[in-house]
Amino acid sequence: MRDPLVAIACPLAFFAVMFVLSGLKVVYEYERGVRFTFGQYTGLMGPGLRLVIPAVQSWRRVDLRVRVIDVPGQECVTKDNISIHVNAVLYFRIVEADKAIMEVEDFEFALTTMRNTVGEVELDHVLAEREQISDRIRQIVGDYTDPWGIKVQNVELKDVTLPDDMKRVIAKQAEAERERRAVIIRAEGEVVASENWAQAAQRLSSVEGGLHLRTLQSVNDLSSDKSNTVVFCLPLEVLRAYEGWTGPTQDQPD
Repeated sequence: MRDPLVAIACPLAFFAVMFVLSGLKVVYEYERGVRFTFGQYTGLMGPGLRLVIPAVQSWRRVDLRVRVIDVPGQECVTKDNISIHVNAVLYFRIVEADKAIMEVEDFEFALTTMRNTVGEVELDHVLAEREQISDRIRQIVGDYTDPWGIKVQNVELKDVTLPDDMKRVIAKQAEAERERRAVIIRAEGEVVASENWAQAAQRLSSVEGGLHLRTLQSVNDLSSDKSNTVVFCLPLEVLRAYEGWTGPTQDQPD
């Protein structure tokens, strides 16, 4: 018959081993554990195998990797009183696990921050300078989250939706702007062309027979099409060539 003490000790040892094993926790490299003893904070647990005494201690696992929050879309009013629909993406990571657990972790304020920031600028600025607005939101959100041990890394305005009537107005504005640029470019081209024509005319007039050669070239170009009717005016240079000419002299053959 076995010793009664051995019969009692074996179950106790078994339960003790199971008790200890149930308190072993594995903390991964990208995590930290926040340990509480009877509800009181007693320190952080780093990566590796850690012991948490059951019924005496408890712990919370905290992921230190970058996380993403898709901020739901909301209606915002710009400084020039235009209603737009905006949604954003918030990138953050926990840098102090104990503060992130024991302090309030609430990102609902980010919605109000985005609405207030968009309301400080006009629509054109919202559409053209999204990065500046995103940086402004990140700074404001960071002021709230720094005491919580949370670092906001980036805020992106994912989508800005305009009302249908405003889309039509912007389309008309863009079309008018394109037409304005086209008129300016065409006018600048005409100025350059007129300057080149003036230089060409000045050069041709300064060379004897230059205008006559240019006229002959134009006639040649027109004559290539048989459907054209050409009315040729004798250039003044041709007449000037005969100035002072009285016909053949007696010494010259006719």
